[in-house]
Amino acid sequence: MNEAPPAALGAAAAIDTGRLLDDLRALVAIPSVTGSEESVAEWCAGALEELGLAVQIIRPDLDALRADPDWPGEEMPRTTLPVVIGRAGDPSGRRIILSGHFDVVPPGDLDSWSADPWSGLVVDGRLYGRGACDMKGGVAAILAAVRALRASGALTAPAGELVVALVPSEEDGGQGTLAAIRAGVRGDVAVITEPSSLDLVVAHAGALVFRLTVPGRAAHASQRREGVSALDNLFTLVAALQVDEARRNEAETDPLMTALGLPYPTIIGIVSGGEWASTVLDQVVADGRYGVRLGQSPAEAEAELRACVAAACAGDPFLRDHPASVEINGGIFGSARVPSDHPLPVGLADAAAAVTGRRPAMLGAPYGADMRLFVDVAKTPCVIYGPGSARQAHSADEFVPLAEVEKCAAVLAEWIRRQIAAR
Repeated sequence: MNEAPPAALGAAAAIDTGRLLDDLRALVAIPSVTGSEESVAEWCAGALEELGLAVQIIRPDLDALRADPDWPGEEMPRTTLPVVIGRAGDPSGRRIILSGHFDVVPPGDLDSWSADPWSGLVVDGRLYGRGACDMKGGVAAILAAVRALRASGALTAPAGELVVALVPSEEDGGQGTLAAIRAGVRGDVAVITEPSSLDLVVAHAGALVFRLTVPGRAAHASQRREGVSALDNLFTLVAALQVDEARRNEAETDPLMTALGLPYPTIIGIVSGGEWASTVLDQVVADGRYGVRLGQSPAEAEAELRACVAAACAGDPFLRDHPASVEINGGIFGSARVPSDHPLPVGLADAAAAVTGRRPAMLGAPYGADMRLFVDVAKTPCVIYGPGSARQAHSADEFVPLAEVEKCAAVLAEWIRRQIAAR
């Protein structure tokens, strides 16, 4: 049973809830769909400057970044990649990173929303809007935590450096975080405020975005048996992928991942094909997502995907001679893990328990995240701790509970105070 929350500690007592709400509404009002993040980057830079941080906006050369060996893929066209970095404190000391992404997925069918997806409508303690949960609520919590640290004096002479990295392009691979890392955003520990319902994500799966081009043989509808439907052939491959999905998930033994039930899902999300209703389909193109298992590299997952498709083609009379092609054509999310007994999750859990009276659970997650770039590329231990539930992400009527945003901000402020406050 959780204990009652103790009195607010240190900087946690200085959270300005009114300003936090204003910031979150302002963020949600900016339609920062992946690939179009300049306006929200400028807003975030201004907010960090107001807090007294030394701020820069990095706009890396995209061609050079795409040539990086750790390039995480992309799905949306873009001409710029604005990365906002704010710094406070002593760079020779312990470096603490708070990070979040400000890009959002498109709102989809507007008729499926109860209100304007950019409105920031508040109803019964929930703020609604595209990106409210994923993850502008987390960005607002970071700003509120830094504001509280400044107001309480904890950043006056800190024994270390606080770095805030607010990035684009998380939704389609993580180019923004890779660019931040290449610009020097590495540290002793990092926290990403993605939605976790204020539990601690210490491990996450990854994902590959792939495209299947599936052939058939055209024929007039009246002579259907003379043709071979590419759609039927796609069904053959989907059935094979379902068997493969079951096999891969049943093989998992790590309790953090088995607790999820389906830690490594495979889906087909887009199907297109055909030019005439009376013609047997001669080609179907299907885009989907393939899970990367914990501890597995994206290249190893890609090999499993290709082997599954190749085996299904080899067992089909038509596809044996006319195999489907597989292309990795979008985001490449690796998996990542930090030990549950590492000082980062333990210390953050201690701060959460002190501020809220509840010790967060340590969990695995079935989705890819920028956490793996900090862990694998920047060699910086990283966890996810943020407001809202991943179940609300990318959905119509997306929302974040304001109480969770406020608690997240208070916990971050207290944790950072313990990490780098003057001694």
